[in-house]
Amino acid sequence: MYSKEIGDKAEKDAVALLKKSGYKILQKNYRVPFGEIDIIAKDKKVVVFVEVKMRSSEGFGLPQEFVDKRKRRKIIAAAISYIKANNIKNTDFRFDVVALGNALEKPKIIKSAFETAGNFTI
Repeated sequence: MYSKEIGDKAEKDAVALLKKSGYKILQKNYRVPFGEIDIIAKDKKVVVFVEVKMRSSEGFGLPQEFVDKRKRRKIIAAAISYIKANNIKNTDFRFDVVALGNALEKPKIIKSAFETAGNFTI
């Protein structure tokens, strides 16, 4: 399977897991010039920016370990762009990671996988 096909399947599996867990999917593959968010969803009243990570083996580490500082900065910048573009106010936000792959017993949602460097100001 090509990497795009693998990524598409991972995102499809992540959407299914999120829906099963009660999330409402708002948007997939939100892209801006300086970053991308795989899935934007709502978990009750919280807007959640979700990064999907998949690894076929533990040889290189667990999927969630691949959301490094540089990737987190890009996700946060894209999240701020989404919030501004959609004029979202008075709402809580969270950054989750959906970890998938053979390296795990089962797919899992890691809630509040990372935080911003402080409260972000819009």
